[in-house]
Amino acid sequence: MAQISWTVEAERWLRDIYDYIAEDNPEAATRVIRGIIQEVQILRRFPELGHRYDRHPDQQIRILLYGHYRIAYLIKSHSDIDVLGVFHGALDIDRYLF
Repeated sequence: MAQISWTVEAERWLRDIYDYIAEDNPEAATRVIRGIIQEVQILRRFPELGHRYDRHPDQQIRILLYGHYRIAYLIKSHSDIDVLGVFHGALDIDRYLF
């Protein structure tokens, strides 16, 4: 089973998402963050679940969808995973990944 690590940047994105939603509804913010984290846990068993990020085909970067969010992650050797970021679907993900 794959090990999952969250980058500092990905953790910062989660905090920002929580803070933004919590301004209006702290309970909804908690549900969204928990949902994102639970969705990422699926990758432990199915690391290639997300679709391949075509901008850098030489790397194993994939995108997993959760609601309005895109979870970018990198499959490293031995199927270990680094979560790179969590982006709202309206954002230009290319701007943030590279």
